[in-house]
Amino acid sequence: MEDGDWVLVENLMNSIPMVDSETSKPLKVTFNGPAKSWTDAIPIGNGRLGAMVWGGVSSEIIQLNEDTLWTGTPSDYTNPDSPEALSQVRNLVDNGKYTEATEAAVNLFGNTTEVFQLLGDIKLQFDDSHLAYSEETYHRELDLDTATARLRYSVGDVEYTREHFASNPDQVIVIKISGSKLGSVSFTVSLDSKLDHHCYINGGSQIIMEGSCPGKRIPPKVKEGDNPKGIQFSAVLDLQISDGIGIIRVLDNMTLEVEGSDWALLLLLASSSFESPFTKPSASKKDPTSESLRALKSTANLSYSDLYARHLDDYQNLFQRVSFQLQKSSNKVRENEPLVINNLMPFANAVNLKGNKDDVVPTVQRIKSFQFDEDPSLVELLFQFGRYLLISCSRPGTQVANLQGIWNNELDPKWDCAPTLNINLEMNYWPALPCNLSECQEPLVDFIKSLSVNGSKTAQVNYQASGWVAHHRSDIWAKSSASEGNAKWALWPMGGAWLCTHLWEHYNYTMDRDFLENEAYPLLEGCTSFVLDWLIEGPRGYLETNPSTSPEHSFIAPDGKIASVSYSSTMDMAIIREVFYAIISASEVLSKSEDTLIQKARAAEPRLRPTQLAQDGSIMEWVKDFEDPEVHHRHLSHLFGLFPGHTITIEKNPDLCKAAENTLYKRALQQQLQKC
Repeated sequence: MEDGDWVLVENLMNSIPMVDSETSKPLKVTFNGPAKSWTDAIPIGNGRLGAMVWGGVSSEIIQLNEDTLWTGTPSDYTNPDSPEALSQVRNLVDNGKYTEATEAAVNLFGNTTEVFQLLGDIKLQFDDSHLAYSEETYHRELDLDTATARLRYSVGDVEYTREHFASNPDQVIVIKISGSKLGSVSFTVSLDSKLDHHCYINGGSQIIMEGSCPGKRIPPKVKEGDNPKGIQFSAVLDLQISDGIGIIRVLDNMTLEVEGSDWALLLLLASSSFESPFTKPSASKKDPTSESLRALKSTANLSYSDLYARHLDDYQNLFQRVSFQLQKSSNKVRENEPLVINNLMPFANAVNLKGNKDDVVPTVQRIKSFQFDEDPSLVELLFQFGRYLLISCSRPGTQVANLQGIWNNELDPKWDCAPTLNINLEMNYWPALPCNLSECQEPLVDFIKSLSVNGSKTAQVNYQASGWVAHHRSDIWAKSSASEGNAKWALWPMGGAWLCTHLWEHYNYTMDRDFLENEAYPLLEGCTSFVLDWLIEGPRGYLETNPSTSPEHSFIAPDGKIASVSYSSTMDMAIIREVFYAIISASEVLSKSEDTLIQKARAAEPRLRPTQLAQDGSIMEWVKDFEDPEVHHRHLSHLFGLFPGHTITIEKNPDLCKAAENTLYKRALQQQLQKC
């Protein structure tokens, strides 16, 4: 940094108002009972390992995930018949036969994505006395400031406490169970999984679970003789108890029993045989059990306090960079009572976020009360919860955050729990840069690199184009081709282009020239090359995309039927503009403005079809003012230029901003009418 930059930083830091610990509520998500459904459980994670803490009393399930457990193997994402199918679809679109084009688009689909799997469960069973616990003493919480899930309750005159956290520096999930009276901790513990697995006891105080993921997703059913070796996994549960008080027994070679201890410490480690998106599991040289045991050995000299201190140091270095406080005031913002958002630099001292006793009210009750009594601290909590989730599911070296981050309890989860590129994956990472978590975006960059490898083959074979392409959904194997399904979501070759806009944003926030030159720019070049080849000459001199869809939405074609395939959707044009803006800007930083590719992008940008207004004053979603059969549709793809793009601004495009307002009003009004 230059000397002047340091002065600006110093002035900024001196001007930052600290959060008032006397008035700020603690950053805790609280419950007054055990979870009744999976979404009521508390998520913890270290980027690679995740767990959901249900908080059961007499029996407890802690559901586990490891980010590389997926079905399938590397695949070929090309189809030599696609060019002919593409020509057919384009001709139908050119002739205004949108319904027929939508039907013919099926010939451009590839195989479906693979599926994110669960790891298994830690099962705890306490004695029958816990059935009579005092319900009014029950408290379960997620402390966002420490990334710790806690549970406490009383049975008679004994208060029991459980603490859970997922340590990134030591790559372990830690659970401590303790009682307020000596010798009061007794329970059994075992591991289980819905995947093919087996368990055994190791050394009298460890449970080892070994298993495998299906080599092909089910469904479709695996045919006899067609069952490739899938990803192998191992989980090791290490059990420790207080010195000299209590015993550990082995039951049925799969279960451990603790009796009469002061406390118990459970350490869960897990590994898989996954090496890369391009390595078959059958060729992997990794031994998951050996890796897990080796990781466990590295914690041998660390006490619970040591593990917790290392966890806090790592986590709070990220979490405490940003404080967020909303003033509790009247309906209108008064002068000198601004919204306070403090974005502390990584080298700054973290804000001391101390709470009070307001956390006794369950969060669900605060949510219900919000519609009658707006609580600014609940908004603060929601904001920080989003940052917590990103820290917990995406760290340097991990897999990219999938559709549910890292948490999943099903073999066949909704939408395969796969990274979905037509908005969900991007939304996962929207908090990364403005919320000062740029490191958490590294898995996204790694994922884009893998996509570009497979995507270059898909672009060349399927579309006879240069560069690289990705569609609406992918998986751990970096699937780049269109999935099976419906054209309104599957036929969307803009996934890679949208992701590339994150690369320029990363540079804009970090000003990391080395990153821009060596990582971002090559990916932007490949993306731009594909986009330039994908654009075709259209009427009135415009460059068009054909075929084109607006993600997951349909229109009523002139023949009165539902269709989704036309040309030059508003979102296509907006994303391409953003990509051109990114690579042209990057080229100026890197002194590459005279490169042939940049000159082509400069020449193409003004020929893109402009954003159009519908008769009702809203922004048109498609190239024509088609009738919308679902006006309240959940996606707002045609507003990409406004956000997350930068091509529609109040200063430059007040008419389009007004049209965007009309678009939002129309969607919201229709949603309200649907409820009436």
